[in-house]
Amino acid sequence: MSNFLETIKVHLASSARFGELKSWNPRGCLSMRWLVLLALCAALPSAAAPLDAPYAFAMIQFRSGHFQQAKLALEDALRRSPADAAAEMLLARCDYELGNLKDAVAHAGTAVQIEPGNAQYHLWLGRMTGREADRERSLTLAVKTREEFEKAVSLDPNNAEARRALMEYYLDAPWILGGSKAKAQRQAQAIARIDQVGGWLARAQLDQASGQFQQANADYQHAIQAKPKRVGPYFEAADFYLDRQDAAGLDLAVKAAASVDPSDPRINYYRGVANVLAGSHLASTERELKAYLAGSSARRNFPSHAAALSWLGKLYERLGKTQLAVEQYQTALQLDPNSREAREGLERLKKSP
Repeated sequence: MSNFLETIKVHLASSARFGELKSWNPRGCLSMRWLVLLALCAALPSAAAPLDAPYAFAMIQFRSGHFQQAKLALEDALRRSPADAAAEMLLARCDYELGNLKDAVAHAGTAVQIEPGNAQYHLWLGRMTGREADRERSLTLAVKTREEFEKAVSLDPNNAEARRALMEYYLDAPWILGGSKAKAQRQAQAIARIDQVGGWLARAQLDQASGQFQQANADYQHAIQAKPKRVGPYFEAADFYLDRQDAAGLDLAVKAAASVDPSDPRINYYRGVANVLAGSHLASTERELKAYLAGSSARRNFPSHAAALSWLGKLYERLGKTQLAVEQYQTALQLDPNSREAREGLERLKKSP
């Protein structure tokens, strides 16, 4: 939501009167395979999740990052059993990963209609609606985003994930859309009561938004020192240190993440970036960034392949391999025409003798 909400803030600041705002509203081995299927089905978030083969196959494909294959299997499952909330929501998440935002919102909305009391479904509908609001520059969708997050929290007050999404909305949104730093702070306090590590992360985000980067660093250090058993907090800290170009902090976060799950493909990306920033271990860095590109599918919660290519370009710049650097930046721009890092890299090389 942040890009869209920032646009709204600028628009509000330049509006001569409130009336102007109202006018702006664009709208396997067989036995082993079944063991895996049973394990995956047991881990599904909804007790009502179907156990039919197309859905189970779709879940395997989704978890493997094969979103188009998962989508086709889910469409087959829904033809067999149309009113299935879990299948609709997983299909929505496939479309979300594939960038089909309108379809994602539609399927998530159907899941919510079937199971209106499912907080997690409202959370995902809010996330998808928020992305659509970004793209469409729609105030109506922005309000819908907030309503879905608020509904998720009201249905499950102990859902720290939903509270974090709502906190981020309150933090980024202008007051006319329900934004409020005080509201965001209250959500951060509630998160801390539910989940200590989540509380540190929420506070860090608030501190960053206030420009208190030293305090945000302390918050992330507290989160890392708490040694959570999931990798997400470490990567969140890694993103902070990457933004600050802090190679030592990034290296610390990456090592902590690797101690929890050394097989996570994001380890290669963040370790490679840390090495480029520090100017160390450059030979192994090339392998790590290439391994990330080869071993990870494009996911919304993973660093983009365009970003990895841009860092590979920076590595080749350091090594004096200008042509290879140009190739990485050009490929990054093909994947993401808005990549500032790739564009700046090409401009830098054009100016170099």
